[in-house]
Amino acid sequence: MSRIYLAFLHRMPGVVIAAALCLCLPAAAQAGELTVSAAISLAKAFKEIGEAFEKTQPGTKLTFNFAASGALLQQIGRGAPVDVFATADQETMNRAAATNLIKLDTRRSFALNQLVLVVPLRSSANINSVEDLKQKSVRRIAIGVPASVPAGRYARDALLITGAWDALQPKLINAESVRQVVDYVSRGEVDAGIVYLTDARAAGEKIRIVTDLATGKPVEYPIAVVSATRSPGLAEAFVAYVLSAQGQAILAKYHFGNR
Repeated sequence: MSRIYLAFLHRMPGVVIAAALCLCLPAAAQAGELTVSAAISLAKAFKEIGEAFEKTQPGTKLTFNFAASGALLQQIGRGAPVDVFATADQETMNRAAATNLIKLDTRRSFALNQLVLVVPLRSSANINSVEDLKQKSVRRIAIGVPASVPAGRYARDALLITGAWDALQPKLINAESVRQVVDYVSRGEVDAGIVYLTDARAAGEKIRIVTDLATGKPVEYPIAVVSATRSPGLAEAFVAYVLSAQGQAILAKYHFGNR
């Protein structure tokens, strides 16, 4: 508000001043900025959801930060200004809850995914199952870092279930995110990789899906409002939009399963 306008208000009666200030409030209440930190596998879907959400909230500006869920949790824990947190697994969100980084009553599960084994499209290797990864001709298999990348933890679980984890250890190439695994496979830098179905389909004809993998527990995505948010109402509105029919339809468009 300009100094000239403030000086003008100063010369007005108190009731008139209150009325004049109230005229400024609706626009300020509608406008707002929101930062959403989300698992990188949500990038395309959340960008479209964000555009749709902004249309329902005039003046609102969304900023997205996409990375591996574990890395995002570390950022929030160090004080990064984040309003909404969405992860690719329940374990990471559990850690956020245990350290009071999220508002527990806003936590919701909003999408499902599937883990798949993939190979480069022009691969000459005869890979049709996890068992085939034990072949001597298969030298490099990319997965996310299990300690910080949910897809990596799911990959470890899947390989443990099949009994192949120990045998494949020397061949594993750890990536910083599931997107990096997709890139390795797409460029033919590894013989195979384990990624989410959504990322595999997004890669188009660059990779081939070999088979689905059992993970022992659902690949489930939770979302919550961050405790330190400065825009709790707007943050809750975004979470509600993700859970709405419109938000769920966009997620389905990108091959996520609905809750």
